[in-house]
Amino acid sequence: MKAKIKSFGYLRTSGKGQIGNDGFPRQRDAINRYARANRIEIVQEFTDEAVSGTLDAMDRNGLTDLFVALKANGVRMVLLENASRLARDLMIGEIILSEFRKIGVKVISADGGVDLTLGNDDPTGKLIRQILGAVSEWEKCALVQKLRASRLRLRREGKRCEGQKPFGHIPEEQKIVESILAYRKGGKSIATIAAQLNADGAKCRSGSNWHPTQVQRVIQRANKKL
Repeated sequence: MKAKIKSFGYLRTSGKGQIGNDGFPRQRDAINRYARANRIEIVQEFTDEAVSGTLDAMDRNGLTDLFVALKANGVRMVLLENASRLARDLMIGEIILSEFRKIGVKVISADGGVDLTLGNDDPTGKLIRQILGAVSEWEKCALVQKLRASRLRLRREGKRCEGQKPFGHIPEEQKIVESILAYRKGGKSIATIAAQLNADGAKCRSGSNWHPTQVQRVIQRANKKL
């Protein structure tokens, strides 16, 4: 039997309000369904929580870690839910895809099986990428207008529009925050704390493993309250 193709998965939510909703589970489900149907093994998952799709790769911790991992091993495929998870800005999307092409990595949109990294010498592939990017850019502009209208309506009604509360707002998360602070007070490094949390089975709000950057943010927020 032919061996499975190894691939990384990439997930991104653009707003804090998406983290606790169905953003990551929906994306993960689409990626896993495509992987099962095409004999692909997802060997590692990379995520960016509440990160704008208008930022380039180096401004996203998850995407940066993904590029580092790709350059360190033989995996040459990345699955994501659709083109908008990579970038909603057409220009940013093309720039990021060009970086994947340079290292010989395919980026596949799981919702349609489209290879987003088809070379520029393929007119059809280039047209598909640009159409998908243009649609994503239009969706972003439409969403911004809807959100702005919603905020104005809430203000007129005297209501307050707030984003999602930071990690530690609910009791279950507060216990993890207390563990993080205790580990830090005991002299453990940020990376060691992240590894310990993962070993303990503690999960981020998205359900993914802890990254040192996330641990550092929790500690910084806690210090600001002191």
